[in-house]
Amino acid sequence: MPAERDHVDGVMAQITGVREEDRVSKALSFRLLRAARLLETELRREFDAFGVGLWEVELLGALKRAGPPYRLSAGQLLDSMRLTSGGVTKRVAGLERKGWVRRDIDPDDRRQILVSLTEEGLTRALEVFGMKTQTEARLLGVLSHAEQDRMNADLRELLLEWEGPDGRA
Repeated sequence: MPAERDHVDGVMAQITGVREEDRVSKALSFRLLRAARLLETELRREFDAFGVGLWEVELLGALKRAGPPYRLSAGQLLDSMRLTSGGVTKRVAGLERKGWVRRDIDPDDRRQILVSLTEEGLTRALEVFGMKTQTEARLLGVLSHAEQDRMNADLRELLLEWEGPDGRA
């Protein structure tokens, strides 16, 4: 038992009517949710300083990961972001208004729309992802490399069970 108690320890002390064997998974669930919220809140605060929202970062990331020429079809963005076509269209339109992406008709299949990062979009993506990496390292740096590796392995096992290897379950 850790010397210091965290917020979840206090919540768990107040919870009754839960089987003893379920208390550990309940506490873990609370901690995962709380950690995810705190990480997301800090990242959103950092993104606000760049004038970019979390949803924009997700789309910029999908295009950046595609590699040069940083282009994906609308269908590929749908798969990558796991959104509806309307959701992707709205996000693309927002980034297009900022001048960070452009939409083109696929010359090989005129039914397809290709979404590409512009030079300005690539510059912005590199700035944002640099900041994101620094923020993650700062926040998670309280854990040793070995602790981060162990946590990654445990969470990978959990996500493989829940989502499967392609993350689509």
